Amino acid sequence: MSAATATLTPADLQGADAPIPLRAHLRHTGALVRRNLLWIRQDPESMFDAILFPVVFTLLFVYVFGGSIGQSLGGGQEAYVQYVVPGLLAMTGMNMAQGVGTGFNQDFNSGVMDRFRSLPIGRGSVLFAKIAVELMRMLFATGVLVIVAVLVGFDITSWPGLLASVGLSAAFGFALMWVFITLGVTMKSAQSVQAMGFLVLMPLQFGSSIFAPTASMPGWLRGFTEFNPLSALADAARGLMIGGPVAHGLWVTLAWSVGLTAVMAPISIHKFRTKS
Repeated sequence: MSAATATLTPADLQGADAPIPLRAHLRHTGALVRRNLLWIRQDPESMFDAILFPVVFTLLFVYVFGGSIGQSLGGGQEAYVQYVVPGLLAMTGMNMAQGVGTGFNQDFNSGVMDRFRSLPIGRGSVLFAKIAVELMRMLFATGVLVIVAVLVGFDITSWPGLLASVGLSAAFGFALMWVFITLGVTMKSAQSVQAMGFLVLMPLQFGSSIFAPTASMPGWLRGFTEFNPLSALADAARGLMIGGPVAHGLWVTLAWSVGLTAVMAPISIHKFRTKS
């Protein structure tokens, strides 16, 4: 708490209802980002998901399913590594986005958000600070994923393509964060947010082209994968990182990202402001 309020100047404290200029919004956001980073420093276990998720998923799918699925790709485990790693990168942003909702819910239930809302700071500063820190966590998890992928044999054929894929995953993760913020504000407990996130994320993850090609899937499931934004994101990441079609997956992912943000961001901000 002290980190969040230490940078507030006397000028900031003149009237909680007064309009807050852009520079003050940025200053408040920076203070809250620092507060959230200090909280991670005090609770390093909160980074376990960012560290373990890319390690566990990469090793699990490469060494358990790599041989059999790799044969269907015309190769072996090496072929599957090239296929699955861009998909896992696409999934990283989505999994990190869930942490925003649970974190918001915990802050509300612990009374931290009541304290923030009693301060003369921009309401959006609280939201954007949380999102900024989760994006940092996402980039950290992506770095861990790339290191593990290289160790198991992934060949980075295009560094610009890798960076573009990370940016695309971050854009989609940013859009999903607004969905989970809404869940975090409206649901009663962090467990409820996690359960709802599981019900949403699991069909999207496994009903996509992240882990396996869709050609062998039943017709009804292939229809679902065609509209699944994770399939578009994974296909675009593969095209950017190892070569192949990019345009369709890129524009579909960007359209989903912009659409989700445009719809869910105003809802999240309204729910946050009006939550009692």
